[in-house]
Formats: sequence, structure tokens, C-alpha cells
Amino acid sequence: MKGAIMALSPLLATGLGACLALLLGSFGGRRLRGVTTWVALALSALAFVLAATGLPTASADTYFSDMWVSDRLAFVLDLVITATSAVSLAVFQPFMREHECDRGEFPALILFVAAGMVMVVHSAHLLSLLIGIETMSMAAYILVASRRRSGQGAEAALKYFLMGAMATGFFVYGLALVYGTTGGELAFSAIAKRAGEAGGNPLFIVGVYLILAALLFKVAAVPFHMWLPDAYEGAPTPVTGFMAAGIKVAAMGALLRLLGSVFVHPSLALGHAGWVRSLSIVAFATMTLGNLAALRQDNLKRMLAYSSIAHAGYLLVGILAMGLGAGTGQSSVLFYLAAYALTTLGSFALLGWVGKRGDERLRIDDWAGLAKRRPVVAFLMTLFMLSLAGVPPTGGFFAKFYVFRGAVEHPGLVWLVVAGVLNSVISVYYYLRVVVAMYFRDSRAEFDAYPSIATAIVVIVLAAIVLGLGILPAPLLALVN
Repeated sequence: MKGAIMALSPLLATGLGACLALLLGSFGGRRLRGVTTWVALALSALAFVLAATGLPTASADTYFSDMWVSDRLAFVLDLVITATSAVSLAVFQPFMREHECDRGEFPALILFVAAGMVMVVHSAHLLSLLIGIETMSMAAYILVASRRRSGQGAEAALKYFLMGAMATGFFVYGLALVYGTTGGELAFSAIAKRAGEAGGNPLFIVGVYLILAALLFKVAAVPFHMWLPDAYEGAPTPVTGFMAAGIKVAAMGALLRLLGSVFVHPSLALGHAGWVRSLSIVAFATMTLGNLAALRQDNLKRMLAYSSIAHAGYLLVGILAMGLGAGTGQSSVLFYLAAYALTTLGSFALLGWVGKRGDERLRIDDWAGLAKRRPVVAFLMTLFMLSLAGVPPTGGFFAKFYVFRGAVEHPGLVWLVVAGVLNSVISVYYYLRVVVAMYFRDSRAEFDAYPSIATAIVVIVLAAIVLGLGILPAPLLALVN
């Protein structure tokens, strides 16, 4: 009983916190509504502490008829998810107040998304995975449209919803095919035992690919990426950062579990219709298209959206290395996810903070001359851009280094590593466009960030961690191993 409560504790903190925040925001009046964000922030911090407490004792136990798993992978991802939600809550309220679209239900929605993410990474059953994905996604659709007077936000949310509904259809149909071809099994452990026997059945193969397609949609891998640039551009900037960091972490966690312990039979991974070969092509197309499309973007949110697509391609390289038996495959992906999430949150927090009401400074030219007027802000943004590009001494450098090092051990992935390195070189160009604008162009207007001590503290802490991961990566490596 104690073990089950500990396994569920991050979900209880985020899920019950979401319900409490929703009640306070809806029925608490203006006085209680003002403290809703702080209550949600405290519960996110509590979930982080509970995940950190459960991490040393995580021993791959399953609960509730094999629906829920408690292991090191899940608790490490819990730490990233709860930290992401806490950071987003800290910067969300000042931004929404500045842009006059503050609503009491927003903190609850962020916690609902976080609860869905926790369910996804703890799932040991296809049904619990489906419930987690839908819990996460439904709240995310609303967050994208949270600017009620914005036609662009409503359009982005509608596109996201329609594409998400299609992905859900893929998942449910794939689930049905796996269920029918494995003798009525949906638990991950049972599917893994029957994968060898069912691997020769074409319907089982189709079911596996449909499930993978649904998850690839969530990480915005090619060819399931079309929704992401519009959704990122239309959503409020803190919501964009939350989606870019948190949802990608949860979906990658599901892929790690499925491809690391469920669909691992040689007939599935290396056979004629093997997912390793197929995913190699997806990884190459994702990183290449993401970087080439980002080169042409003048809008920072769209540029970072295509950058996020490219990073999904790099992460898939680590998952492929894990699928081929690399001992460092899972740990390298976890390191990458942590470094990427922190860097992305910092860059979007700065992007939202610099712009004021009616002047959000979303184009690269809008950042011209920032170094002369706000040198600290320009330095922090430069640090985040260099980390996304994978330039030392930042956490992004070691993230790519560990992923590529694990993949290069397999001759079949060397070409993919070469492609990843070349794509990383390409990405330096569009990240440096922001740096060049800040340091080498004259500004056309004054930069007056709206007052927010919470945002300033969050950005400085994130920058310190990103820089610390580039100088001393050993503590995080020890955590994810």
C-alpha cells in the first residue's frame, strides 16, 4: 500500500492540485483567484519533491493490474515535468496580466496537462497511456486558445485539435490491432512476451506503427509536424514554452518505454518491416526539414518551433541507439530531454518578458540593439541560443554529444550521426541570427520589459543550470543512469 501511494504521489499532487486550482479560480472570487497561481505553484513544487523522494527507491514495480509502473525512468521524467510546470506557472501569470487575458482557470489547466504527462510516463498499459495522452492533450488545446480575443489563437487551437484527434484515432486503431493479435493483451509486459509470436502477423505490425505514429505526432516528427508552427505561434508565449518542453518530454518518455521494453523483439526492430529502419528515415527527415525550415523564419516563435522539430530528430537518434542495444541510449536521451526542456523554457520566458502589451517583439529584427540597452537579458538569451545550437560550454553541447556518442557505436547509425552533426552546424546560423541582431544592430525602440521579479528569478536560475550542465554534467548523468 505504501509503495502504491509513493508511486502515485506525483499524480496525486498534480491531479488534485488541478482540481483545487479549478475550484479556487472558478468560485473563489477575486481574492482567492489571485492566490490560485501560487497554490498551483506550491503543488507543482510538492510533486517535484515527491518524485525526488521516490527516485532512490524506484525499483520497476507495477500496480493496479499492471496499469501503472514505478521505476527510475518515470521518476526522472517526473522531475522534468513538474519542474517545467512550476516554471511555466511562475512566468505565466505576469505575462497574462500584462496582456490583459488573465483567467482563473489557467493554473488548473497547466496542472491538468502536467497530470496527463505524469500518467503518460508512468503507463504500463496501452489504456492508461491513452488516458494520459488525452488528459494532457485536451487541456493543451484549451491553453493554446487561452487568448479569447485572438483569432490566431483560436485557429491554432482548432488545427491542433483536429490533428490531435486524428492521432488519437491512429492510437485507438493500433491498440485494437495489437489487442486482437496478442490474444487480448494490452499490458506492456504481456505484449513484450507475445511480440515474437505476433511479430509475423501483418496486422500486429500495422498496429505497432499506428501507435508509434500517434506518439510521433506528439513529438512533432516528420511527417506529423504540420500542426506545430501554427500552434506555437498562436499560443501565448509561456504556453508555447510549456508545450515545447513538457509535452515533448512526456511523449519521448512513452517512446522510450515502448521501444525500450515492449517492441524490442528482433523481428520488430531489425526485420524487413523493422521500426529501426523506418525510424532512422523519420529521424533524418525530422532534423533536416526542421533546420532547413528554421533558416527562413523571421518570427522567433516559428523559428523555435522548427528548431523543436529538429531537436525531436536528434532525440530519435538516441532512441534508435537504445533500440539497437546501446547501454547509454536511454540515459543520453534523458540527459538531452532535461537540458532541452530547461533551455527551451528559458528562451520562451525571455521572449515573453521582453515584449509588452501591443508590442511582443516576436520578430528577430525586434531584438536589434538589445545588448546596448539590456546587456544582461541579451547575455541570457545568447546563452540559451548557444545551448540549443549545441555549442560548449552549455548543457546543449553535452546533450548532443552523449546522444551521438551512443549512436556512433552502431555501424548502421553512423550515417545518421554524420547527418545530425551537419544539421547542428546548419542550426548555428539561425540561432546566431538572434545574437547578431542583439549585439551588432541598432535598436529602433526602447526595451521596457514588464515588471516581474518571478520571471527574472526563473530566467537567471535556468541560465545558471544550463551553463552548469555544460561545465559539470556529471551530477545529471549520475541521476539519469
